[in-house]
Formats: sequence, structure tokens, C-alpha cells
Amino acid sequence: MSITNYIRTIPDFPEEGILFRDLTTLFNDSDGFALAIDQFTEAFADLQVAHVAGIEARGFILGGALAYRLGAGFIPVRKKGKLPAETIERSYDLEYGSATIEVHTDSLTAGDRVLVVDDLIATGGTALAAVELMTQLEATTVALAAIVDLPDLGGSGRLRSAGVDVHALCTFPGH
Repeated sequence: MSITNYIRTIPDFPEEGILFRDLTTLFNDSDGFALAIDQFTEAFADLQVAHVAGIEARGFILGGALAYRLGAGFIPVRKKGKLPAETIERSYDLEYGSATIEVHTDSLTAGDRVLVVDDLIATGGTALAAVELMTQLEATTVALAAIVDLPDLGGSGRLRSAGVDVHALCTFPGH
């Protein structure tokens, strides 16, 4: 089966006109979840990834499993104020306002090869901020992995323009 078969679409959520791509149905199905992790593992097995950086929150679900499969460490990329030790942070714009994510300053060593993982690419702001954090720690982002890309929102194009290799398991048109 295709990854798209495991993703539920909910119309008019969180507001009218939006088709929300709900990945909880994929995470809830052992075959669907295994399919996603297997496809990611196959795509990145030869890249010598030292760490997988998972973006809060659904990037944690994928990132932990993928780090295990790749024999890599896991780095949580968290919302501001959630990490206990010294951090660096990056802010980015949202449709209405801004947000900030952070990582521990000791989570990487200069030159480490990092795979950044999130569930979905929309406008790309969060993903780009995560990549910038890896760069600030002098690591190399080998790719950004996501289950879903919404290319009409421009995020994957924005990431590619910044030199990031984007790998999504499926795409959906629209918002």
C-alpha cells in the first residue's frame, strides 16, 4: 500500500477551506508506521548520519525510530523553554506571529552529519529554522525528511533554495 492510504484528510480543520492531513492514522497503524520508517531508512542508510534531529512534536515520533534504525543518536528540536541545559535558539515567522525552537549547545560536534525530520512540510519555516540551528552548531544537514510535502505552500521550494536536500514520502496539493 501507498503511504497516502494511511493518511486521513479532514476538511475545514483548523479553519474553513483547509484540508488537514492527519498523520495520527499512519502512526496508529503498525504497517503504515513501519512502511514510513522503512522507506526513510532505505533513503538514508548510506549517508553516514551521526544524528537525527526530530522537530517537536511529531518529528520526535519519526526521529526516534529512524535514529534507532540508522544507528544514530537522536536530538530533540524543541519549542523554546523546554530544554534544561544551555541552548541556542532560532525564531521564525508563522502566518500570525512567530515561534522559537531550540537545541542543546552540546548536542552535536562540529562536522557531524545530521538528518532533520518532521512530519509535514508546509511553509518550511520550522524546518529551515532547525537546519539553521544545525549549521550554527557547525554540523552538516544531509537532508530534511518528512512524510508529507504540501508544495503549494512553498516550503519545500524554500528549503531547496537554501541548499537543503528535501525528501518527502508523499505530496498533497492545496493547503
